[in-house]
Amino acid sequence: MKSPVALKRVARTTAVLGCASVLTLGALTACADDSSDSSSAGETSSLPSNAATGDPIKIGFITPEGGAVTTPMVREGGEAAVEYLNNNAGGIGGHKIDLVVCKQQEEPASATKCANQMVEEKVSAVVSPLGAQGAVMLPIIAGAGIPFVAQAPVSQAEMATPGSFMLSGGIVAVLAGQAATAAKDGLKKVTLIIGDSGDAAASVKALGEPMFKQANVELNVVTIPVGAADLTPQITAGLADNPDAVTVLGDTRQCISVLKTLQTVAPDAKKYLIASCLDKPVLDAVGNEAVSGSKAFTTVNLSSDDPSVTLYRSVMAQYAPDTDPAGLAYIGYQVVAALGELKGLEGTVDAQAFKKALSEAKDVPLPAAPGITFTCDGKAFPPLTSLCSKAILVSDVTADAKLENTVVTNN
Repeated sequence: MKSPVALKRVARTTAVLGCASVLTLGALTACADDSSDSSSAGETSSLPSNAATGDPIKIGFITPEGGAVTTPMVREGGEAAVEYLNNNAGGIGGHKIDLVVCKQQEEPASATKCANQMVEEKVSAVVSPLGAQGAVMLPIIAGAGIPFVAQAPVSQAEMATPGSFMLSGGIVAVLAGQAATAAKDGLKKVTLIIGDSGDAAASVKALGEPMFKQANVELNVVTIPVGAADLTPQITAGLADNPDAVTVLGDTRQCISVLKTLQTVAPDAKKYLIASCLDKPVLDAVGNEAVSGSKAFTTVNLSSDDPSVTLYRSVMAQYAPDTDPAGLAYIGYQVVAALGELKGLEGTVDAQAFKKALSEAKDVPLPAAPGITFTCDGKAFPPLTSLCSKAILVSDVTADAKLENTVVTNN
């Protein structure tokens, strides 16, 4: 059992990293490749024909949109999943979904308004796939007895509040997966590079060191000044002990800065990279060669021809043809489509029925994440009882920045 101090550090780490990722989303959308289409993302297939006929149930959908951070593609992915479930996959337990969308601007006032709207409209569950306002919304939503579902936790409240269900493990899954992979690959030393925002480095150290130590791998956490023009001195010093691999935790801008520096000071370093370091803006800035040969740690593999990923591409091609399926749309799709996998919702469906179905979810496939499942019994990573999984996909990054040889770690 972790001490309260350690738990607070875990929570703060997740919050710092989660917020950093969310704050870069505006830049990601601005840099999206408008020329992309569903055919360039991979194969598609025809959809089944199984329309929902049962009484409609209200599902709330809260998304960052219209403010400094705006992610319409996340909403579009969620809406496409609703169309698919309603028209092709029998809805949720046979019930048609009535999606109640509320757009919050990543600040407390609009987030509070959205949370109150969900309570007033008596939705049966609230989906908030992405965003940093969970700590604001969750007390209102969970306080009304409505389950709150997200892709990964950002706040301490989301990690351990009854009625909160996080389908993936966020930073917990990343670090656990990297430690296990390092051990499997026979590595002895890994250097983790992170920005000096708040106490993120200290928190990652407190969380990561025991995980790596248990795997018989030494973890060295190196901080870099956020916004520095030249990271050469810090990264050169941080790699002085010749680690077997380098991992980067940070947003898009930090990934660009670190990868550019590594190309100069350690071009042959083995890299462990999270999704933000493989985004299109990063690849445009540093080139595919900067990530070629690295290991990717993600909760989705859009390069895969697994049937669940092909289904995702097919749904997007049918119901959101103007939205890039290789962008962030999968986050909205993944969480909404996961609700369609739940059991025990064939009869009268209210918030209590949804909470029961989520609590009893066991080894349920996470859509578009081949091999990852979620079980929401609070045991994935005690005592962070809201985490439904600590599994992560580990892939080799090819010369054209695609993911291959994907395996599931910590499932």
